[in-house]
Amino acid sequence: MDFGLLRELLESVKDGNVDIDDALGRLRTLPYEDMGFAKVDNHRHLRNGFPEVVFCQGKTTDQVVAIMKRLSAGNKCVLGTRADADVFEAVKREMPDACYNVLARVISVGKPMRSAEETANDEDYVMIVCGGTSDIPVAEEAAVTATALGSRVETSYDVGVAGLHRLLDQKERILNANVVIAVAGMEGALASVVGGLVSRPVIAVPTSIGYGASFNGLAALLSMLNSCAVGVSVVNIDNGFGAGYLAHMINRGKS
Repeated sequence: MDFGLLRELLESVKDGNVDIDDALGRLRTLPYEDMGFAKVDNHRHLRNGFPEVVFCQGKTTDQVVAIMKRLSAGNKCVLGTRADADVFEAVKREMPDACYNVLARVISVGKPMRSAEETANDEDYVMIVCGGTSDIPVAEEAAVTATALGSRVETSYDVGVAGLHRLLDQKERILNANVVIAVAGMEGALASVVGGLVSRPVIAVPTSIGYGASFNGLAALLSMLNSCAVGVSVVNIDNGFGAGYLAHMINRGKS
């Protein structure tokens, strides 16, 4: 249950529109609800500022639908990551307002914590850059996540170090950002270059894109961990979601 819905419930009790027994019934599933195959953390929003996010990979379609439906009952915005199109179609049949970002493989139900109109004039924003077109799915996962949480997000894709002029053309947008996410596979050099340009936190995301010696992203991961640029932190391989969540927390705190 998110802060807004909980506040509405408490105000209704205070005003006499909802009796105490009814309110207790609604709160009975806090802090979590045991569904047998999953223990849904209904308290996550109150603790962390955003509802539990459903990692769809490895779950059955029915399990994903059931969990997202339960979470949607008490939250205004719910995300499901690593979801394929068939899972989305099943979710949408139960929750017609569900949307799907094909590249990011992210299902969103409900509206972002802050609307596009609210974020449009924010001076603080998250800038996301990625090395190549093949890295876009991970970058988009980060973008969808940060947007859903309520941050203004700007993107510039295919600006890798093999053509440094492409990145430098975006220098003003990068320098003005509150936090930068650098997504890259191959040797992962993009994060170090960006880190050497800005005085803001840089979140490096290694991707599993590359030829054999990239070891499915391990080479990029180690390169980013060994960056000589200051202010660079690194998330796990292909973890666009983790990068987007962290970037939002840096950008706007836990709001």
